[in-house]
Amino acid sequence: MTAPAITISRLTLRFGPDQKLFDELDLTIEAGMTTCILGPSGCGKSTLLRLLSGSTEFDLAGAISFVPDTAGKAAWMGQDDLLLPWMNLIDNVMLGARLRGEITDDIRRRAGDLIAKARLSGWEESLPATLSGGMRQRAALLRTLMENRPVLLMDEPFSSLDALTRVKLQDLAASMTTGKTGVLVTHDVMEALRLAHRIIILGGSPARVLKTLCFATPPPREPDNPDVVGNYGSLLNLLLQEDRR
Repeated sequence: MTAPAITISRLTLRFGPDQKLFDELDLTIEAGMTTCILGPSGCGKSTLLRLLSGSTEFDLAGAISFVPDTAGKAAWMGQDDLLLPWMNLIDNVMLGARLRGEITDDIRRRAGDLIAKARLSGWEESLPATLSGGMRQRAALLRTLMENRPVLLMDEPFSSLDALTRVKLQDLAASMTTGKTGVLVTHDVMEALRLAHRIIILGGSPARVLKTLCFATPPPREPDNPDVVGNYGSLLNLLLQEDRR
């Protein structure tokens, strides 16, 4: 399935009669690339991600369009791994297929291949309680990728990990999501600079696009990459200024 471009047009969302989270917000998510959304807490990053997933819990105006149309065909990865404690690693990785009654030899082979790529071979029969935090998060990433959806929505999926494990998981995610339309919400400027083809900074009330950055070098980028070094300070300062408003 072809990865789509996502267009958000004149998106307006109210919380109560006098508070607007978005007021005719316009932005575009490029097809087949990872877009990171940065911004201070409360600016609507996670809400925007839920809207892209197809959530109908909000009363909103405007339009969200997928071209080609893949609305509702997004995979979600959150901060918590949410592994089922009574299932071993490989069954957690195949959870979506199991719930749909689609477990086949081909599905098992694919899950095994992903587990090998994530360096989890030998842990297939292990329960989540016996795995480290980084191993559990790798399993959660594999479970998301097993769905093979054209859109991947990620809400701070690495924020609870230590720095070294976080970098390893970022590299793994970048290598295994090539060609998908990814949207990553994060508070971590370094994470955005390492993983994004494009960064969108939201801020204000109602939220608006403060700045957009595009990069020529592909992710993942090393911390000493010129795109990282040259933009880290200015992005961090912009977010700090916005957070103080």
